[in-house]
Amino acid sequence: MTAGVGRIIETEACVAEGAQWLAEVEPRFAHVLALDGPPPLRRRADGFAALMGAIVSQQVSVAAAAAIWGRLDAAGLTDPVAVAAAPEGALRAAGLSRQKIRYVRALADAGIDYCALRHAPDAEVVATLVAVPGIGRWTAEIYAMFSLGRADVFAPADLALQESARSLFALPDRPREAALRQMAEAWSPWRAVAARMLWAYYRLDRGREGVS
Repeated sequence: MTAGVGRIIETEACVAEGAQWLAEVEPRFAHVLALDGPPPLRRRADGFAALMGAIVSQQVSVAAAAAIWGRLDAAGLTDPVAVAAAPEGALRAAGLSRQKIRYVRALADAGIDYCALRHAPDAEVVATLVAVPGIGRWTAEIYAMFSLGRADVFAPADLALQESARSLFALPDRPREAALRQMAEAWSPWRAVAARMLWAYYRLDRGREGVS
């Protein structure tokens, strides 16, 4: 527990603890836990590169994003100083569109104190990130969950989470962002683990339907 922040998910044991808590308060999560066990940790590095990578990945395939990132990395264009100083042609040569160039330059110029974000309350983290053009609430919440390890952050705009909740809870329709955000309040203080379990269930559910 970090003052003003809440629980930080640092290890697989943290995820298992959260999954067990959720299973005890919600039988449907107990069902997911019995089917698949505790979900994976999925921690990532934080900082500029993590958010720049999220921008690069927007609206392109995983393979395309990896190829673009590889070119940016080879050109030394994955840190804020280099991105801010790079001519547009260099960024375009790596595969970035004009819009994404504007976004990554805005991120480079934002002057975000990434170390300070590690100790900022969840709402402050999200507010700081969404103030940057090209970073929406979903990206900010995913960053808080997986790069900062926040245990009680959820990303209800995620379509897979919405569809998984519809299936697992036998809802008549896929819940929209506001409805799923309200629904997730019952899973506090482990909403990030609930998201992991819903993603795991989505994968299992798609597999039963024969969708890879």
